[in-house]
Amino acid sequence: VCSTWGNNHFKTFDGDIYQFPGICEYNFASDCRDSYKEFSVHIQRALDSNNHPKIQYILITIKDLTMYLRRKLAVVDGQIVKTPYYSSGVLIESNDIYIKVYAKLGLILIWNQEDALMVELDSKFSNHTCGLCGDYNGVPIYNEFINGVASYNSITYGNLQKIHKPNAKCEDPDETQALPSCNGHRDECEWLLTSSAFADCRLRLNLEMYIQACMQDKCACKGYEDSFCLCSTISEYSRQCSHVGGRPGEWRTQNFC
Repeated sequence: VCSTWGNNHFKTFDGDIYQFPGICEYNFASDCRDSYKEFSVHIQRALDSNNHPKIQYILITIKDLTMYLRRKLAVVDGQIVKTPYYSSGVLIESNDIYIKVYAKLGLILIWNQEDALMVELDSKFSNHTCGLCGDYNGVPIYNEFINGVASYNSITYGNLQKIHKPNAKCEDPDETQALPSCNGHRDECEWLLTSSAFADCRLRLNLEMYIQACMQDKCACKGYEDSFCLCSTISEYSRQCSHVGGRPGEWRTQNFC
């Protein structure tokens, strides 16, 4: 599974979590064999009115079928379609929150129509993918952030995944910008992610990675506490926990998230 959520967080197929704040169109995950490519998923983010990054659109090709997803909108081969929609081994479903795409060739895509996207791939694609989700070779870091003798930071790596479009107006994020140290937020993030609701998740996921992501969220929001800053990483932790067979309890309350 590869996912992206919240404040520009990414988790590769191999389990690395990193941040990349680009707002161009990027290759999220594609079949990168030289011969016939079976699928590709491109995404573009934009900042909303609160300055939070949301996924603006997703462009999916499955063999010869092209799908363009926006919030509350699915377009297949240039035609707006009603969901559920089924054609040549692809099913698109939607409800109030999620749009889901199931492809017979071994891909499931789930988007919450805001910040969070998850792509699950059949193991037949291992070692064959490229993009922000990495190469799916089972080894974190290698070939994504260390390639031969070169080592990349996450911004350089992200910029390499840009889809070049002749009239696109978007700047590459600065590769020299360092992430701030957010240690002041560790206690709060640890407390949120180790609440009793997540007791069944502790041993299933790498908790530290989500604590770090939560700390970055708190930093980026500069003390402005809205649900995006507080809830997006906790939501992702809950989704990932469910995905690996855990059962998160009720962590949302009337006045929290």
